[in-house]
Amino acid sequence: TPLTDTVPPQVVPGADPSARQLCFAWGPAEVLVCETLFGRAGSAGATARALTGSVAGTGDGAPSSSRVFVVRRDQDIYIHTLRKLFNESHGIFMGLQRSEEELAGKSRKAQLVQVSKNYRSVIRACMEDMHQAAVSTRDPALQGQYSTQVSILSAMELIWNLCEILFVEAATAGPLLLRLLDWVRLHVCDVDSMVREVLSSESPSKHKLFWNVVDVFVLQGRMDEARHLLSKEASANPASMNMYKILDDLMKKMPVPSLGNTQTLTELELKWQHWHEECQRYLQDGTFASNPHMESICKILLGDEDAILEKKELMTTWYHFLVTRLLYSHPTVKPMELRFYAQSSMDLFLGGESSPEPLDMILMAAFEFEMHQVIKECSIVLSNWWFVAHLTDLLDHCKLLQSHNLYFGSNMREFLLLEYASGLFSHHSLWQLGVDYLDHCPEFGRVYLELHIERIPLSTEQKALKVLRICEQRQMHEQVRSICKIMAMKALRNNRLGSALSWSIRAKDAAFATLISDRFLKDYCEKGCFSDLDLIDNLGPSMLLSDRLTFLGKYREFHRLYGEKRFAEAARLLLTLMTAHIAPCSFWMTLLTDALPLLEQKEVIFSAEQTYELMRCLEDLTAGNPDKQKFQDDDVETTKVEMLRLALARNLARVIVKEGTVEGS
Repeated sequence: TPLTDTVPPQVVPGADPSARQLCFAWGPAEVLVCETLFGRAGSAGATARALTGSVAGTGDGAPSSSRVFVVRRDQDIYIHTLRKLFNESHGIFMGLQRSEEELAGKSRKAQLVQVSKNYRSVIRACMEDMHQAAVSTRDPALQGQYSTQVSILSAMELIWNLCEILFVEAATAGPLLLRLLDWVRLHVCDVDSMVREVLSSESPSKHKLFWNVVDVFVLQGRMDEARHLLSKEASANPASMNMYKILDDLMKKMPVPSLGNTQTLTELELKWQHWHEECQRYLQDGTFASNPHMESICKILLGDEDAILEKKELMTTWYHFLVTRLLYSHPTVKPMELRFYAQSSMDLFLGGESSPEPLDMILMAAFEFEMHQVIKECSIVLSNWWFVAHLTDLLDHCKLLQSHNLYFGSNMREFLLLEYASGLFSHHSLWQLGVDYLDHCPEFGRVYLELHIERIPLSTEQKALKVLRICEQRQMHEQVRSICKIMAMKALRNNRLGSALSWSIRAKDAAFATLISDRFLKDYCEKGCFSDLDLIDNLGPSMLLSDRLTFLGKYREFHRLYGEKRFAEAARLLLTLMTAHIAPCSFWMTLLTDALPLLEQKEVIFSAEQTYELMRCLEDLTAGNPDKQKFQDDDVETTKVEMLRLALARNLARVIVKEGTVEGS
C-alpha cells in the first residue's frame, strides 16, 4: 500500500512476539491495522508483508491468515447521505464569516439566531433524507446504519436548539419558558403517533388513549388543543358539563409569559399566584373528585410533582419533566436558576433506576451554562467534528469563548475547525470545502493548508489545475512549483511532451524545461517534425526560462520562416543560433544540414561573411568532435560533411562573383 511505502510498519510496543498482535502503519488521514501471529524469527519485514496483504511468514512460526483494516479519522465524511450536511453548512459558515461585524445589539443577536436556525434546518433536512433512505432500503445492515444516523442527527439538533436558546438568543425570564416549551414540543415527538390515532378515530372521546392525549397536551402546555379535546368529552357527557366548564375556564385563564413585553414579571407572578390559588380551591372543594382524569389534570396545573411523575411514560425524558415542572410551578424562572431545577428534575425522573446517558450529561452541562463542557462532551460522544466545529464557531461570534485559549497556542474555535477541515481533506471531493475552513483559521490555517494541499492526489489535470488555482490565489509559491513539477513528470512519463513542457514552464523549472526541450529536439531528429506546434509557436517570453528552451523556440521559428519562403530571415536566424552558442553541439550537424537547401537556392542567400561563418562552424564541428575517428568512419556523416563543404564552396564562389559584379557596375 502507499502507506507502507513511506512509513515503516510498527508492532504494538511490549507485545509478545510469539503471540497474536496488532501491526499498524500511519498515513495522513488514516491508519492501516492488521492482526497477525509471528514466530520467534518474525521481523519488521514480516509485519510489512502482513500490512500489504501477504500471509507468508519467516522463521519457525508462520503467521496465520490476517486481514487489513483501514481506520479513518472521520468515517462520517464518507457517508453519502451526509453530503448535504457538509455542503450546505459550508455556505452558512462562509456567510457568517462575511457578515457585518458592525451590527450591534438586537440586530446582531437576531442575525446570529437566524444563522443558528439555518444550521438546524440543514440538520433536520439531512435527518429527513436519512429517514427516507432507511424506509426505502431493503438491506437490514443499511437500514440499521441509517437509523443510527437519524438518532445521532436528532440528538445533534436537540443539543443545538438548547444551546441556541440559552447561549445565542440568551432568552430572559419569561420568554425563556416559552422557548423551552417550543424545544420540548419539537423534539419530544414519541407521542405524535398516539395523538394522530386518537384524533383520526370516529369518536375520539371513546378512544382508549383519549385521556393520554389530553394529558400530553397539558404536559406540553398545549392548552387550546387540550380544551378542544375536552369539549368533545363534555358533549358526550352532559351530566358532567359543569365540571368540564370549570376545568376549561381554569385552563383558559392560565397566565403565560408573553414575547412582546406587554407585562412585567411582577404582574405575571401576581396573576399566576391568583390563578394558582383558584386551582387549589377547586381541588380542595372536591370539584373534580368524581372524575379521576380531571382531578389528575388539576393537580398537574398546580405543579404537583407526584401527579406529573405519574405521567412519566408520556413524557419519556427528564428534560420534558423539567419544562412541565417549570411551567406549572415556576413560570418566571431565570436562566441562572435552571441548573438547580435541571439537576433535581433528572434525579426525580430517573429515581436511581438508571444512570444518565451521555446525551443527558451534555444537556445538563448546557443547563448549567458550562459551554466548554458541552463542547468537550460532544467531541467525545459524537461521531464527527462537524457539530462541535460549527457550534463553537457560532458561539465565538457571539463573543462567548473569547477568554478560552488552549495551552498549545490556538483557541478552541480554531482547534476544532482545524480538526474538521483535516477530516474533509481525506475525501476525494470535500477537500475543497476544507480549504475555506482553513482560510478562516488565522493562526495555523495557512500551515495546515500547505501540508494538506501537498497530499491531495492529482489524479487528473483538471483536478491539478483546481489545486493550482487555490495555491496561486493564496501566493503558495512552493506548493505551486511542487504541483507543476509532479504534473510535468507525469506527462513526461506518458510521453506527452507538450503538456510536460507547459507544466515545467508554469513551475519556472529551468532544468526540467531543458530536459523536455532536449526530448523535443531528439524526437525531431528521429521523426523529422515537431509535435505540439501550437505550444512551441506561442512560447513568447516563456522561452527565456532556459537556453535550450530558447533554442527550441527559435529553431521552430526558423522552420516557420523557411516554410513562408522568407529565406533571408531564416538564414540570419540559423546563423545566429550557431554563432550565439545556444544550440547544443550535438545539434550543429542538423543545423548545418538545414542550411543546405538555402545554399542551393537559385538566389544567393548567404553573404560571403555568413558563408565563412558557416565554414568555421563546420570545421569546429569536425575538428572538435571527441569521437572524431568514429565520425570519420561513419559514411553518412562523412557524406554530409563533403556535401556541406561543396555547397559552401559553391555558394562562396557565387557570392564573390555576385559581389564583384555589383562592385564593377
